[in-house]
Amino acid sequence: MHAAVTFAPLQLAPATIGGILYALRAHRLSQRGRPVPGWRQACFYGGLLLIVLALTALGDLAGETFVWHMTEHLLLGDLATLLLVLGLTGPLLAPLLRTRVLGPLRALSNPLVALPLWALNLYLWHLAPLHEAAVRHEAVHALQHGLFIACGMAMWMPLFGPLPQPAWFGNLAKLVYIVVVRLTGAVLGNVIVWSGTVLYPVYGEPVADQTTAGAIMMVESSLLTLGLFGWLFVKAARESDERQQLLELAEARGVDVSEQRVARAVAAGRGGELRHRIEDAAVDGGSSSG
Repeated sequence: MHAAVTFAPLQLAPATIGGILYALRAHRLSQRGRPVPGWRQACFYGGLLLIVLALTALGDLAGETFVWHMTEHLLLGDLATLLLVLGLTGPLLAPLLRTRVLGPLRALSNPLVALPLWALNLYLWHLAPLHEAAVRHEAVHALQHGLFIACGMAMWMPLFGPLPQPAWFGNLAKLVYIVVVRLTGAVLGNVIVWSGTVLYPVYGEPVADQTTAGAIMMVESSLLTLGLFGWLFVKAARESDERQQLLELAEARGVDVSEQRVARAVAAGRGGELRHRIEDAAVDGGSSSG
C-alpha cells in the first residue's frame, strides 16, 4: 500500500481564485447592463465544484489505484472543463484577451491548435515515467492536473467557447473534430485495456486494476460522444430553421440579404442581431445586403 497523496491546498488555490475573479467580473458586467446568463454562471461554478470534489474526495484514492486516478482525471479533464467553457462569454474574457501576456491565448480556441495540444498532453501524461512521477510527487501531480484542465478547456473551446472560429469550422467540421477527439481517447483506452502487462508499477496492483481503468475511460468517452452527436444534430436542425426564417423575413420585408451573410450570422450565433437589422432596414426602407 502506497502512502496517500493529498495535494488539495496546492491545487485548490487556482479554483478558488478563478471563482472569485469570475464573480467579480460577472458582477461588474451586470452593473453595466450586460449580465452573464444565469445558466452560464451555474455551469462555471458547477465546473469549479466538480474540480474541488475530484481533488478532495478522490485525492487520496487516486494515489492508491489507477482506477481512481483515471476517474479523477476524467472528471477534471473532460466534464469539469466542459462546464467551465460553457460558463464563459466574450465579455467575461475580454479583459484577459486584451492583455499582452494572455492575449495570444485566443489562438488556443482554434481547432487546429487545440486538438493537437490536447492529444499531446493526454498521451504524454500516460507515459509511465511521467505518470508515476505525478503519483509520487505533489508538485508534478499539481502540474498534471493544471495541464489536464487547461488543455481540456482548449479542446472544448472550438465547440462551445465564445471566441470566433474559422469560417471552415462548420457543423461538418465539428462532427469530424468530435470523432477525432473521441478516437484519440479510445486508442489510449484500448492500449490500457489490452496491453496485458502492468504499465504503471507504482500502484503495485494487478493488471485487472489497469484494465478496469481503461474500460472506464472508454465507456465515459462513448457516452460523451453520444451526447455530443445529439447536441450537434439539434444544433444543425436549429440553425437550418433559423436561416430559413431569416431569409423569409428578409424577403417579406423587401430587404436584400444574401444567403451567405445569413449563414455566417447564424453560425456565429448572431442570428438575433441580423433579425433586428433586417427589421430596422425594412422600417428605414433601406437595404441590408452583404
